[in-house]
Amino acid sequence: MEKIRHDLRLSETISPFGVGAIVDVRGESLMAPDTSWWDKRFAHEISCDRLLARLGAGVLRQPPEHAGRAGKETPALPYWRFPAWRFCERCDRLSQLTGKKKGKWSNVCECGGALVPMRYIAVCEKGSHAQDVNWLRWVHRGRAATLNEGVRFCRDYKSLKFHKLATRGEGLAALVVKCYGCGSERKLAELVTKGALHRDGIRCAGRQPWEPEESVKKPCPYELVAVQRGATGNYMAERISALDIPEERPPSVEAVDEIRGHMLFGKVVTDNGGPQSEVLAQLIAEDLGVTAESVLGVAAGEESPAGEMLLDLKDGEWAAFLKKLDGGRDRAGSDFVVDGRSLRDVAGPQSLISGMSGIGQVRRVREVRALRGFRRHDAEAALIGVDLGRDRRYRPTYPAVELFGEGIFLRFDEKRLAEWEARPEVQARAGILKERRTVSPWANRLDVPEPRYIALHTLAHLLIRRLAFASGYASAALQERIYANSDRTDRTAGILIYTAAGDAQGTLGGLVRLGEPEKLIPLLVAALDDADFCSNDPVCIESDRQGASQLNLSACHGCSLVSETSCETGNRLLDRQLVLGGSDVKGFLEGVLTEVRQSD
Repeated sequence: MEKIRHDLRLSETISPFGVGAIVDVRGESLMAPDTSWWDKRFAHEISCDRLLARLGAGVLRQPPEHAGRAGKETPALPYWRFPAWRFCERCDRLSQLTGKKKGKWSNVCECGGALVPMRYIAVCEKGSHAQDVNWLRWVHRGRAATLNEGVRFCRDYKSLKFHKLATRGEGLAALVVKCYGCGSERKLAELVTKGALHRDGIRCAGRQPWEPEESVKKPCPYELVAVQRGATGNYMAERISALDIPEERPPSVEAVDEIRGHMLFGKVVTDNGGPQSEVLAQLIAEDLGVTAESVLGVAAGEESPAGEMLLDLKDGEWAAFLKKLDGGRDRAGSDFVVDGRSLRDVAGPQSLISGMSGIGQVRRVREVRALRGFRRHDAEAALIGVDLGRDRRYRPTYPAVELFGEGIFLRFDEKRLAEWEARPEVQARAGILKERRTVSPWANRLDVPEPRYIALHTLAHLLIRRLAFASGYASAALQERIYANSDRTDRTAGILIYTAAGDAQGTLGGLVRLGEPEKLIPLLVAALDDADFCSNDPVCIESDRQGASQLNLSACHGCSLVSETSCETGNRLLDRQLVLGGSDVKGFLEGVLTEVRQSD
């Protein structure tokens, strides 16, 4: 084990350099072990009840941090050297030996050359395990070795060398591992063929590189695949984040409480669907501003009882934002401060303003991000938890960071959105992505691409690209959170664009200032105008097969894509046509640019 003497941003210890990830530091290739290896004295606990309610039993801890230069006793994260096999850039010798020089770990060969990590490792196809390629065994298991039993059982591990043959050009065919003790030699091109390691008798160890051999309870049944050490598929982090807000109950739950508390409700229940109950239900509905059908539904026990657990983190956030929008200027001194702004008397295209029902200037928000686990090689592979210690079943430790930021919240008109998404051509357009999502390995990590989600998600991307020019923040520093679901009792239709940083830089006010309606409406128009013409048109606007797993329609890097760290779904489920319209489909904000251009 070594203490890494390299500064990482605190958020990078969650992703992309979280538990199980490979990080390159000063010529070393290191992997972060699970949180059971942490020194808990320097990893202070973070509080976020909403997030823990989703994760289950456990504790959130922030990785050790420090200010200034790192000293000998500075708290640090432990890292494991992986892969262990390295070759000397001077003499080409291949080994996994590690020595010490003047009491410190040495990364230098006996000849004085620097040791370089081997570029290939072995990853389990479905078990999310990783291990070194046993180069000694592999080089002696080739076709030539099977013809000579003496070669096959060679144990001269000090004679292995890894080098490039200039006579074979470029590529893997020119990279060779050779044993100079017995003469056995193999090209790396043989390593990456399907089933290559299995044919050579190299099996999955069923564990992570830092876990001891005795931790394996049963053998792993899956085959190993040789992959490049830096391939992105080697580490797929599963993160979860929550805004630290006062948990509010959705309006439908509060309405149920009001209905049950009405003085006439008991008589509605007693009549049990008779003619008197309909009259009384109408009276209750007029008093409370609800429908008579909802009153009768509560009396029949169809509605969910008050106090039901929220199904999703976003439900509580949506309810909290609605309450803030109705409150006007927010003078609360908490970590969740939102000023509700009205669009009344705001100048701008009415086709845009009529589609929105409120704007919130998020002056302060606290976000907690946690790492739940990771997968390797395949999106459907087993999820490896971040705490593999003895107590993981009872109280696992989740790496987490708390971030403070500012943002802009936009609420869209539910009635207009529902009328638009009910159109057959709109449903058909969104149905393309719905079908592809069901067969995608990423299905369980993506929202259902109903029309409102695709339209608002794409609009969020367009606005992020525009805000990057006006706010002073880089595009990668902006985050999105999409609230777009029509299946809930309380339908959601909104966008939160915010910035979150581990220091004061996330709350400098550059984004909040642009949340004033008089400034935000022109920015929205400019964002739509930017997306009206893409540098890849007409190919882009006419396409319905773009992006990873073809999960984008008319959206590409020239018009709609942003940094993947800014997007909830990794730049998937986007379509300009559902925002601006196309030849066969009406966009949600189709008439905005036409109105603006006619008024000029």
